Formats: sequence, C-alpha cells, structure tokens
Amino acid sequence: MSWGNYGWRPYVPVAQRRAKAARELAKLAKKSGHNASPVVLDGRKIATTFWGKAWCDNLEAYSDYANRLPRGRTYVRNGSVVDLQIAKGSVTARVSGSELYRITIKIKPLAPSLWQSIQTECAGKIDSLIELLQGKLSSAVMQIVTRREHGLFPTPKEINLDCSCPDWADLCKHVAASLYGVGAKLDHNPGLLFLLRGVDPTDLISKASAAEAVRQATPTAGVAPAMSEAEVADVFGIELEPASDAHVPAPPAAAPAKRPAPARRPSRKPATRQKTSAIARTRIALATKAVRTKARKKPGKA
Repeated sequence: MSWGNYGWRPYVPVAQRRAKAARELAKLAKKSGHNASPVVLDGRKIATTFWGKAWCDNLEAYSDYANRLPRGRTYVRNGSVVDLQIAKGSVTARVSGSELYRITIKIKPLAPSLWQSIQTECAGKIDSLIELLQGKLSSAVMQIVTRREHGLFPTPKEINLDCSCPDWADLCKHVAASLYGVGAKLDHNPGLLFLLRGVDPTDLISKASAAEAVRQATPTAGVAPAMSEAEVADVFGIELEPASDAHVPAPPAAAPAKRPAPARRPSRKPATRQKTSAIARTRIALATKAVRTKARKKPGKA
C-alpha cells in the first residue's frame, strides 16, 4: 500500500474526520446502546473553572508529559475527542484521527493514607459540599488539594496509558487530548474527579465537621462527654490533632453560673415560713384581744 508523500497518510480535514467519527459512533450506539459524551469547548480555553484548570495545570507540571501535550491541546480544541467517559479508576475515550481510535487510561485510586491526611488537614476549613465543588476554597485548602504528588491529582506513575493508534509513544496526541478532555469535563462536573480517584467528597465535610463539632462541644455540668477523642477517631475514621486549651470542656469559671438553687432556698426554708406564721398569729391575737376588750366595756355603759 502506498500513500505517496514519502509514505505519510494523506491529510484529512478535521470536519471530514469528525463526520466519519460521528457515523462510527452512531453505528456503535445502535449496536451496543453506547451513548457518546463528546468534549465540547466554549471557545479556545479548555477549562475555565477551578477544578478544570487545576487538572490541566497539574498535567503540564510534569516533565514526562511536556513534549506530547501540545498536539493533544490542538485535538481537543478542534473537537476530535468525540466521546469521553469517566468512571472509578478509568477514563475511556474515542478520538477522531486518521481513524477512530480508542483510548483507555487507568488511574490508581487515591491512597487511603493520603486521603486520610487530606481529610485531617481540611478539617473545619470547608463549610459545604457546594463550596467544595465550586472551588470556592481558601488558599490553604487549595494548596492542600492541588499540591503535586500529595493532593487529589494523579502522578504519572499512577497513570497507565493505552491507545489503539500505531504511535509508539504511550502518551500519543490522542491520549493527550483525552487527558485534557478530563479537565474540560471537570468544568461541568467536578465530582467526577472524586469518582475517578475512588473517594467520596462528602468525607471532607461530614467527617471533619462532625468530629470537630463533637470535640468542641461543651458538656453539661456534671455530665460526662458523649464521646472521647479516641471514640471520635474510630467513628469518623480520622485522626484528631490534640485539642488546644480553647477546646477543654466545662471550664471551672463557668461552673458557679449553673448553681442558682442555693440563692432561692432561703425563701423556702421552714424557718422563714415559721417566722411568717408567728407574725400572723400575733396580729390575730392582738385583734382578738381588742374585740374582747371592747365587748367588756359595753355593759358598763348601758
């Protein structure tokens, strides 16, 4: 087989390649019921939100990928990623080139110890799941979740790449386009990052916040705390840092304010009631004596 042009395949316009890819996807959908999810960009920017941009920035930070990423940016921008699916631990895609190539990217789940560390560091710093997924985080939290090798994003050694194209390189332009496509998908659904890494984003809110609430709660005077530090760690699955002095429950200074009973007791003592009764009896006795004296004086006047 000869293609001319020194053995290179003839150039096929992007629009023609995409039309061919669309036909093949339609056949696949009819045969297996597969619903394609293309990567569609709004303008030239691949990602515009916190999570999408953070994913792309992380890719470009690794020198292993530096030489192969530019062609991938071109492919994802011209709409060549006609299908991209994200699941737990994997990304599958179909990219339109000279043919419709199938890409499989395997990503290791986030190490439990690393996820545990991230939860502990983020404790009390994230107020809601909406705040988390929208990327409305403090600079301290952003540094934790986006840091290289110790954040939420995978490192090159945690990624296994495969493409059906004849390119000898693991990170071919089709795989690079798919990796950028993940960033574009995170723009619309940041929760896919947590799905991909095999972790639950609510862990950063529910466990951390609940543990902090239990630890910081001040118990009622005379009542033991509901849970100890060790029990909180067991139930919520996180390691708690030693509590500061501000977290010590039931400070002694607050105890006297919860003992109002002694101040009210004098009004209820029998002695008080006896004193009141004696005064009443004295008044009654004086009134009776006055009545009797007046009665004795009346016969004499008659």
